[in-house]
Amino acid sequence: MASDWKGQTRGGLFGYRFFIWLIRRAGIRTAYAFLYLVVPYFVLFAPKAVKSVWAYSRKSLRLGRGASFRMIFKNFHSLGKILIDKMAINGGMSGKYTFEFENYNQFLNILDSGSGVIMIGAHTGNWEIGVPFFDKYGGKLNIVMYDNEHQRIKELLAANAIPHEYKVIPVNEDNLSHIFAITAVLRKGEYVCFQGDRYTPEEKTVRGHFLGRDALFPLGPFLLASKMRTPVVFYFAMREPGMKYRFYFYPLLPGSGKLSVETVLERYAAVLEKMVKEYPEQWFNYYDFWKNDTETK
Repeated sequence: MASDWKGQTRGGLFGYRFFIWLIRRAGIRTAYAFLYLVVPYFVLFAPKAVKSVWAYSRKSLRLGRGASFRMIFKNFHSLGKILIDKMAINGGMSGKYTFEFENYNQFLNILDSGSGVIMIGAHTGNWEIGVPFFDKYGGKLNIVMYDNEHQRIKELLAANAIPHEYKVIPVNEDNLSHIFAITAVLRKGEYVCFQGDRYTPEEKTVRGHFLGRDALFPLGPFLLASKMRTPVVFYFAMREPGMKYRFYFYPLLPGSGKLSVETVLERYAAVLEKMVKEYPEQWFNYYDFWKNDTETK
C-alpha cells in the first residue's frame, strides 16, 4: 500500500505547462482527448496510487476485480479532467461550463452573518474550482495549505490565472504560526478553508468511521470547529457529465453548547461518504487511508 501522505501533490511542471498550452491553442476538449495517452502512463508508473485506488475499490466500495481495474482508469481520467478544468476556469474560460448549487442561499446567509466561518472539504471533485465564484467574499477567504506543496507549480498556475483575492495560510511543520493566523482571521469574521481527509505523519489525528472501516483524520480542522463557536460548512464541488459542476454546501451551525470533536467528525464523515458513494471515481486520496483499521488486517 502507499505510504503516508507527505504534504505534496504529485505532478510535474512540464505536464502543467503542456496542458496550459494545449488548452489555449487547441481547446478544452482536445486536452480531454489527450488524457487517453496520459492516463495509461500513470497507471504504469504510479504504482502507489494504483494500489491505493485498487484497495479503495475492493475493500471499501466492495467492487469485483474487473470493476476495480476499471475504477483505476476512471479515477485517473477523472483527475485529469478536473485538473484541466481547474486550469481552464482559472484561465478565464468559466463561460464554457455550467454550475449548479445545493443549499446556496443558506450558505450565503452564513457568509453574510459577520461571523467567522470554517469550511471543510475533501480531496473529492474539484474543491478549488469554487474560488472564482466567491466574488465579494473572496477577500475574506483563507485557504490552509501545506508549505511543502510544489511551489514552482503553484507559481506557474498563479501566473496563468485570473487574479483572486483569497489568501493562503501556509502550514509549517516547524512552528505553530498557522494556528495563531487561523484564530486571528476567524475572530475578524473571515473564512478558513481546510481539507478534512488527509494528514501528514507529523499531525495529530482522530479516529473516525468511513465507508464501513475505521480511519484516521487530521485532528486540527475538527478540533477547531468544535472550539470556535463559529458556523461550520462542509463543502464539495463535484464534476458531472457535460462540463458541469454541482456545488454542495452542508452547514453545521453552532448550537447552545459546543460540539465535540467526535460529533463534528462523525457528521463530516457521513457527508463525505455520501459524496464518495455518489461520485466514487472522484475521490483522489492516494495513500492507505485505512491502514490503521485493525479489523481489516
